[in-house]
Order: sequence, then C-alpha cells, then structure tokens
Amino acid sequence: MNEFLEIIKNRRSIRSYQDKQISDSDLEKIIEAGIYAPTSMNQQKWHFTVIQNKTLLDRMVHSIRENIMNLKIPFLSERASEPGYHTFYNAPTVIVISGEDSANSIQIDIGLAAENIALAACSLDISSCVITSSGFLFAASEGEQWKQELGIPSGYSHICSLALGYKKGENPDAPPRNKEVVNYIK
Repeated sequence: MNEFLEIIKNRRSIRSYQDKQISDSDLEKIIEAGIYAPTSMNQQKWHFTVIQNKTLLDRMVHSIRENIMNLKIPFLSERASEPGYHTFYNAPTVIVISGEDSANSIQIDIGLAAENIALAACSLDISSCVITSSGFLFAASEGEQWKQELGIPSGYSHICSLALGYKKGENPDAPPRNKEVVNYIK
C-alpha cells in the first residue's frame, strides 16, 4: 500500500504521552505541514501558537477545568473532576490554532491544517490528538488575557488545539468504520 495511505489508516488520537519533548527540527516540519494546508481563496487567516512550557500548559488546564466546572454541565463537569484530568493529556507540546473571526470558511481551513499537522506528526512517529475542549480556556472573563498571553492576534478566536508527543504504550486499534456512508453516482 502507498506509504501516505498507510499513515492515514494508522494515525490514532493518543491520550497518554511520555515526558520526552519532540525535537525542534521535527516541530518545524510539523508546523510547515500545517501552513501548507489549503485555505479558502488562499486567505491563510490562521495563527499557530506552539506551547512547550509545562508550567504554562498546567495553568491553562487549571483555568479550563475551572471554566468547565462553572458551566455545571453534568457530563463535562464529571470528566473535568476526574483525578488526573488534563485537557492535553500531559503532552509536552500543544499547538493552539486560532482563526480570523471574519475569514470565509475558517473552521474548514483550520480543520485541514490540523489534519496536516496530525498526519505529518504520525509520519515522524510522533503522536497527536485534536482537542476542541481547549476552547473553554477563553470562555470566561479572563479569555482576552489568555489570548494576549498566548499571542493570539486581535480579531482571531480559538478553533482547536493539538496535543503532540511520543505515546506511552501501543496504538489503540482503529474503531470500526461505517462504509455504508458512501454512494456512487456514475
């Protein structure tokens, strides 16, 4: 099978990471893959914030957990109150991707960038997990302060984050795929 198609089939969302940091050269390749994703009308109205500072990541998780608990939504509160809860699964690197609020199709553009990042990471034997619950960081009054601290440009909003690192353990099996979702018209 084609190597790229093999990477697509083998990539998994990993939720347990080693403490080992990924190299700067691998990180640059991964970020470049994200930047090379297609965008609507080639707008490229995205921003990537790369965080490798454990203290900052832990502060972010604390704020996310607090904001989730304040929402009082049972299934979210239950998850955030679990011992060992960590939004980013203790990954050593997190990429927060934000997009310009007025950009056309920005959610799709960032989805494409996130997938490029995840596949590039997989090709380098680096695991990943796309995370949207990181958006709770910006859900309370201190959201604007977080945007400033993370260098998110004015007029941009969080879309998703990616946890990156070397997995602990084996890849989980792929969940079954529903192949009944396709019809062909020839």
